[in-house]
This record gives sequence, structure tokens and C-alpha cells, in this order.
Amino acid sequence: MATVLKIAFHGLPLSYLLAFFFLFELCFCFSLKYQKLSTTGTSWSPAGATWYGSRNGAGSDGGACGYGNAVSQPPFSSMITAVGPSLYNSGKECGACYQVKCSKNPACSGKPVRVVITDSCPGGPCASDAAHFDLSGTAFGAMALPGQEDKLRDAGVLEISYARVACDYSGKTIAFHVDQGSNPYYLAVVIEYEEGDGDLAGVDLKDASTQSNNEWRAMQQSWGAVWKLDAGSQLQPPLSIRLTSQYSDQTLVAKDVIPNGWKPGSSYRSLVNYNL
Repeated sequence: MATVLKIAFHGLPLSYLLAFFFLFELCFCFSLKYQKLSTTGTSWSPAGATWYGSRNGAGSDGGACGYGNAVSQPPFSSMITAVGPSLYNSGKECGACYQVKCSKNPACSGKPVRVVITDSCPGGPCASDAAHFDLSGTAFGAMALPGQEDKLRDAGVLEISYARVACDYSGKTIAFHVDQGSNPYYLAVVIEYEEGDGDLAGVDLKDASTQSNNEWRAMQQSWGAVWKLDAGSQLQPPLSIRLTSQYSDQTLVAKDVIPNGWKPGSSYRSLVNYNL
């Protein structure tokens, strides 16, 4: 490689060479930062696994991410998990998707199943393990051979493998559920169904009064998947929301997604989602 470079660059001015290597480094960093997740696990790591809630349930009703009873409904369909602090990341990983599989118990199928982070598991093995998944009863049983679901659940604790994957909600668009405590001066929303990365690093809001100067105001993570803005003055709908994903730093704008006449407790579906 060194010989090839020496031949290729022989006689070129130093400024050309410096420019080439600068661009090479810049492009290399860019490609790593924006590398897309696959819907199939490729890099597997060990973790501990337990389950909670009812045997065929969704763990808890909503959990620490704030999704409420949506966790038991499509597209989550009870295939959810709480995770320990190392993966929960103070709620920034709410909505992230993983594949999990087990092979060390006779009831394990060895086949991966996809789960979504919807809850936090702060103590016990969740805190002491390097990585821990406290799965819903449904998700835990899904790792079993057909007909062996209850036998696997009876094991209680498993060693599993896990891999980060892209979320795939089959074309469902991102939804914004307005918190009951919202009013014309304060807005809080639960953000659901982000395809691809699934997680969020930042959320910004723009109202009709700032359309002309393209001014975005940063929202704060309130808790879990809930983001808020204490505007200090009356917000002028319609409201646009800009999302920045945590894993790859991609941005997406849901234009005018919160309409005129919006109401606390209502959900508003956008026309957009991240590309897989």
C-alpha cells in the first residue's frame, strides 16, 4: 500500500497531498458516524436475562419510557424489555431495538427475536451485570422452542446473546402523544415508533411565529421518551418537531405535526419516519 501511494503521489505538490489526506480522514469519519443499523443482528455480546409481569404479558403498563398501554399493542405487541443502567442510558435508549437469543437451556430455540426498550430495570442483576435484559413474559417465552415457552420461563434467569438492530415498524409513521399536563405555554410529548435507530439524542420545536426565521427551540428530555418545552410565551400552532437520532445523528422533521386546536392527551401521527 505504501509503495502504491508513493507512486501515485510522486511529484504532486505538498498542498495537494495534505488536502487528499484531510478529505480521506473526513470521509472515513463520516461513514462510521452514519453507518446504518441492520435489521438482523451482526455483532453479538453476552448478557443476563430475566422476565417480569405476567407469563404472556407486556411486563408493566408502560414502564419508565412513558409509552403507556401502547406496549401491549401493535407494533410493540408485548415484545418489549426493561434494561439495566448500562443500556438504558438515562432514558436516551428508549425505543432502541435489539435481537436476543438463548442456547444454553434445553428449552432455548437459539433463534433471535426482536425486542424494544420500553422500561428501566435499575437494581439487582440489572445493575450488577455488564448488560441485562428484564424481558416481558411474552418476549422471554419467544426465545423458546415451540411448546417450551413455560419451561423456559420457569428457568427464571438465563445467559443470552444480544445485538443492536434497526427498528422496523413496517411503514408506520412516527407518533407524538401530547402529555395531559401540556398547555399553550408548555408542551410535553411522548415520541413513538421511530424506525431505524429507534433512540433520540435531541428534539427541537418550531412554532408558526418562527417559521420566517427558521428558529428551532431545543426541547429537554423530561424522562424516558417524554420531551418537553417550557416556552415562556404562548406557542403558536401548527408546531413542527425535529428529531435527531442517538445512534447515527440523523435528523428528521415532522412538519406541522401538532395542529391548530391540539388537545392534551391526544396523539398526532406524522407523515414521516426514518429510512431503514
